[in-house]
Amino acid sequence: MPVNILMPALSPTMEKGNLAKWLKKEGDAIKSGDIIAEIETDKATMEVEAVDEGVLAKIVVPEGTADVAVNEVIGVIAGEGEDAKSVSAPAKADAPKAEAPKQEPAKAEAAAPKAEAKHESTPQVTAESGLNTGGKSVSGDRPFASPLARRLAKEAGIDLGKVQGSGPHGRIVEKDIEAAKQGGAAKTAPAAAPAGAPAAPKPAAAPLATGPSDEQTKKLFAPGSYEEIPHDGMRKTIARRLTEAKQTIPHFYVTLDCELDALLKLRAELNAAAPEKDGKPAYKLSVNDMVIKALALALKAVPDANVSWTDGAMLKHKHADVGVAVSIPGGLITPIIRDACHKTLSQISNEMKDMAARAKARKLKPEEYQGGTTAVSNLGMFGVKDFAAVVNPPHATILAVGAGEQRVIVKGGQPAVATVMSVTLSTDHRAVDGALGAELLQAFKGYIEKPMAMLV
Repeated sequence: MPVNILMPALSPTMEKGNLAKWLKKEGDAIKSGDIIAEIETDKATMEVEAVDEGVLAKIVVPEGTADVAVNEVIGVIAGEGEDAKSVSAPAKADAPKAEAPKQEPAKAEAAAPKAEAKHESTPQVTAESGLNTGGKSVSGDRPFASPLARRLAKEAGIDLGKVQGSGPHGRIVEKDIEAAKQGGAAKTAPAAAPAGAPAAPKPAAAPLATGPSDEQTKKLFAPGSYEEIPHDGMRKTIARRLTEAKQTIPHFYVTLDCELDALLKLRAELNAAAPEKDGKPAYKLSVNDMVIKALALALKAVPDANVSWTDGAMLKHKHADVGVAVSIPGGLITPIIRDACHKTLSQISNEMKDMAARAKARKLKPEEYQGGTTAVSNLGMFGVKDFAAVVNPPHATILAVGAGEQRVIVKGGQPAVATVMSVTLSTDHRAVDGALGAELLQAFKGYIEKPMAMLV
């Protein structure tokens, strides 16, 4: 039986993607684990790995196609013993027709399980490097599982919602289904009939503010005085997420100045002492590398600020994972230094250089830029004195770093010159109150002004 290759969901927010390149052509044999295509998301270019084996019988969506919807059929694999030439592309499913308003509830409920069963029957090929979902749904309506695991679960009558995934980032794989068979996992049961009064609906959220329409904006400028440049996926995602962040997160800002002279002296000494590897220094520390380390240690010292807000509970993190804003053509991305408080400065420096280079080439994996517990945005290299950054959920804090510059300060009642850097901590006030944010920033200042503490 032919197996459909579906456009994978490579992140929980992905709705469409660009099919950049096919790495197999029609008639090629495919083994499980083969890389068959490259998909461009708004942040990176990801490889799609085959799970099923057979022959690529039909390429439904040609390479270079933009805005391919998640779960749309992009190709068809012919199974063992099937004639690949006889396999045709599946017809596109018609959009579901709206039900008549007078339809009886019982009929509507009876129709739902059938539609769901049909939806579950199509295997899906996804990239192995997905989001850590713990086996839960990525798209919201189906568990995060490999096509093979789906098929085995269906044959065994196992409810995937009851299976804990052990694959990459919580994905349910074949061995999880085999373990579920041995352990007697919950079987799929028919939907229970509704009983009692329905739960009270949640209060409707207040509508978000909207700006002027495209036409209203264009009318403010003379025809021919501007060029229209269509938004790409990255720009649309940045616009949507930052608008959501500013409209849904109550921001609070704390600013202070840090003296850098001791840090700059230590940095110069550490770089001078760097051993050589292949004729080059094994590392070259930047001020930003030391800022990352200092923020991670500050979160360890003030663990109540290392949190994420959810409506149901506060998530208090056990590790300080620091995202670092990196400018790339068309936007920005935030690669994450995991568990930065336990890494050496040289590890942070080399890891940051590697990820920044791959970010600019759009070669980061989703797990390298998704999540994190805080972030750093540094505009000091552009001479910016200070600014306030936008909190990027699930973070509750983000540190905006300005330029280090020589300023006149007072020491011991006398004027003196010092290299000073202004930093502003933006916080989600639901999770981090003003006093707690100030405590975190004071801890950060302590590591910056006494940097030897970062080496202990």
